[in-house]
Amino acid sequence: MAERSFKAEVEHLRLGAGETFTGEGILAITKALLENGVGYVGGYQGAPISHLMDVLADAEELLTELGVRFEANASEAAAAAMLAASVHYPIRGAVTFKGSVGVNVASDALANLASSGVTGGALVIVGEDYGEGSSIMQERSHAFAMKSQFWLLDPRPNLPSIVKAVKQGFELSEASNTPVMLMVRIRSCHVTGSFETRDNQRPPLTVREALSEPRRDFNRVVLPPMSFAHEQDKVNNRWPAAEKFIIENGINERFGPKDARVGIVCQGGMYNGVIRALQRLGLADILGQTDVPLYVLNATYPLVESEFMEFCQGKDAVLVIEEGQPEFIEQALSTMLYRAGSNVRLHGKDMLPMAGEYTGQVMLDGVTAFLRAHAPDMLPGQVRAPNKPAPATPDLSSTVPIRPPGFCTGCPERPIFAAMKLVEKELGRHQISADIGCHLFAALPPFEIGGQTMGYGLGPASNAAFDGGGEKRAISIIGDGGFWHNGLSTSIGNMVFNKSDSLAIVVDNYYSAATGGQDIPSSRADNPTKATNNPITDAVKGIGVKWVRQVDRTYDVARMRQVIRDALTTEETGPKVIVASSECMLNRQRREKPQRAKAIKDGRRIEAPRFGVDEDVCTGDHACIRLSGCPSLSLKRLDDPLRDDPVVAIDHTCVGCGNCGEVAEAAVLCPSFYRADVVHNPTGTERWFARLRTRLIDWLQTRRANRRLTFVETA
Repeated sequence: MAERSFKAEVEHLRLGAGETFTGEGILAITKALLENGVGYVGGYQGAPISHLMDVLADAEELLTELGVRFEANASEAAAAAMLAASVHYPIRGAVTFKGSVGVNVASDALANLASSGVTGGALVIVGEDYGEGSSIMQERSHAFAMKSQFWLLDPRPNLPSIVKAVKQGFELSEASNTPVMLMVRIRSCHVTGSFETRDNQRPPLTVREALSEPRRDFNRVVLPPMSFAHEQDKVNNRWPAAEKFIIENGINERFGPKDARVGIVCQGGMYNGVIRALQRLGLADILGQTDVPLYVLNATYPLVESEFMEFCQGKDAVLVIEEGQPEFIEQALSTMLYRAGSNVRLHGKDMLPMAGEYTGQVMLDGVTAFLRAHAPDMLPGQVRAPNKPAPATPDLSSTVPIRPPGFCTGCPERPIFAAMKLVEKELGRHQISADIGCHLFAALPPFEIGGQTMGYGLGPASNAAFDGGGEKRAISIIGDGGFWHNGLSTSIGNMVFNKSDSLAIVVDNYYSAATGGQDIPSSRADNPTKATNNPITDAVKGIGVKWVRQVDRTYDVARMRQVIRDALTTEETGPKVIVASSECMLNRQRREKPQRAKAIKDGRRIEAPRFGVDEDVCTGDHACIRLSGCPSLSLKRLDDPLRDDPVVAIDHTCVGCGNCGEVAEAAVLCPSFYRADVVHNPTGTERWFARLRTRLIDWLQTRRANRRLTFVETA
């Protein structure tokens, strides 16, 4: 199950002409697709556009009514390949995935698509995961757009602009026979707002109708000599057509006075930050009226030279605000000025950081530095000549400890790595490679397992260099999402083909958990539109793995440890695969909590496990925390003057998974953990026994108290 349901919000997608839509950016994008007659949509989940896939899945009934084909693709490459439907047919298609890693995975299909060109509008909605909220390496999708000549739209982060960009993206694609990337930044995905809606449009030609009249065009095939013609077509026809469309439709925007000594060029996605910086300097108001001319690039590729040179006329200096590196836009604009022999001074990364997110303060500092150098009279007096220097931002790194991400409370992956730590104590350290997914958190304290990751589904493949034999077998970790995305062929198949003797542990938590809990082929849920319940063990056996073990309850740390130990010590050669299965606790809690609350409200008898630590037994060595790392385990100081070390305590966030006790037992630690079952709506018999036990305990406690020796002080 997805982490969030959009069933209620999906009804807003039925709004008609003249009505007002209010909601998040991802919902607005979906509505815009329907308004513009999209014929098919697909994609692969990944932050920050995971919820867009969830919206499309929840809107499948509406999509079907309009004749729109929806597919939750197996990978970004599969999603990009889906756009082949727009090569020969005048059908609009859109796919979505994460950038830049998704673009990397899809690069083969995207490059071929860009070469052959399209007939129907083809839109790639890229969730640009850059900056302090990112979960990936810091790269830009802009580089790929330039490499394969995809036109790149980066609209201002408000709903009317985003919706307009979807419409213009399809039209630009069709006008230039070129696929278009629509960059949606983290803030744009979740920005809320309103826009006036239009009626949803059924595609003029559906994919079902296209099947009855197949089309072929040899000139679209990416083979010599057609591929040479494609390149010439890009430069001589498609590019000029794109520039013409951008100019005629006013995709790029200008704000502020026409005549000024200075100006600012910014990506559309940076507009809000630029306006806020100008507001703080008293040079813009809350309505966006600015004293500094702005040239906003809602189309960041291709750049339109005539528009830029017109903007630069009469100016002494221009600042380019371009988040991320390298400075592609700044270099291109600099070349335009150089070739034109212009004297306009162009600034960018010399006044703004080369890398990193352009936060509000970063933007303010950069704009201030630019204006101080070229238009100091525009700055307020307190900025031009402050009475005292601005207070320095304190360095908190030495006083506030870092807080790395970690596993959720009750995560079924934690006991896997606890078992690996126990095996490590017995057999020594092993070469371990990781993969993309929640299990990558094991590289951090307290486990510190796994030293590198090469990509989604590539964990076992990244250990290939160590498969040549040695004293110890290499270990690799791969999640179930990565397994189905890329790992079955690229990693497991590679192990089989090359007769690897290493171990791969497949972490099977029933979902693509790290991206929001979407179903995958091995999910246990009954999905009416997807084929689930396909065991991973069957897949690895089918590709040729002989040594396969299934662990159906990862919380059994002793069992988990034994299976891992067997894989590392067996005399049998060849690849070894352990499939460690337990449901993602977050998704389990999302499903069970409402059910449990309803059952309690309805008066049904419900048992809920609770775990605790006996303070009298706990020795205070905290080994259980080091081997578990559960967020619900904390420390508590006792009032006992004879015990200096704090004992372990379990807080209210405990979900009752029992991992702490399992680890303590498997590692032969102190037996201080206990389990108590809380009974809601007990039966009459249970209430009677509870009262009896309470009275008996009270009597025994009173009796013991009366028999204790007491010492009375005498004068």
